[in-house]
Amino acid sequence: METKVLNTQGKEVKTLKLSEAVFGVKPKITFLHEVVIATLANRRSGTAETLRRGEVSGGGRKPWKQKGTGRARAGSNRSGLWRKGGIIFGPHARSYRQYLGKVKRHAALVQALSARHAEGALQVIDSLSIEKPKTAALAAILNALKVPFKKSLIVVEAQNAALTKACRNLEGVILVVPGDLNAYDVLKANRLVMTEAALNVLTKSLS
Repeated sequence: METKVLNTQGKEVKTLKLSEAVFGVKPKITFLHEVVIATLANRRSGTAETLRRGEVSGGGRKPWKQKGTGRARAGSNRSGLWRKGGIIFGPHARSYRQYLGKVKRHAALVQALSARHAEGALQVIDSLSIEKPKTAALAAILNALKVPFKKSLIVVEAQNAALTKACRNLEGVILVVPGDLNAYDVLKANRLVMTEAALNVLTKSLS
């Protein structure tokens, strides 16, 4: 199993052998679906909050007597039926977290990488660096590689301040290191661009 390695001008410089254990695994759709749902659930803040009838101001006295007024029965002006009353069945702060073990996360990442490689969405480059944190410089490299700006995931071997700043104005381009890579981001991206050094780091950690 081999893939082409391109330079920043978009020209092929060599071929690289890929690990069957990382890029040759048959993906399981139901398993990946489970991991993606758990990943999205873990990203939810869960801070939506409404006031119950016991938390709003008012109450303490029956608005009017039970019978004889011709109006509906009422026991408190904090009822959810009243204006400024408590919210009935409203959302409350909670945690949506679902546990994902390390083995499960690694298995999902391997299957996601294998799926993207099979689809031809994986692109390996020899290196990626720019002298100044200029968006135009990074955009020129991506144009030479024919990488779309929409939903593109770039994986580099280490944090780079210049690349990080250059990516800020490219909407849809995400820059990560191998340690931050997850199955959801890999599956969501239209194109996965990875440096050769980052590929070696990722292969060593997942094999």
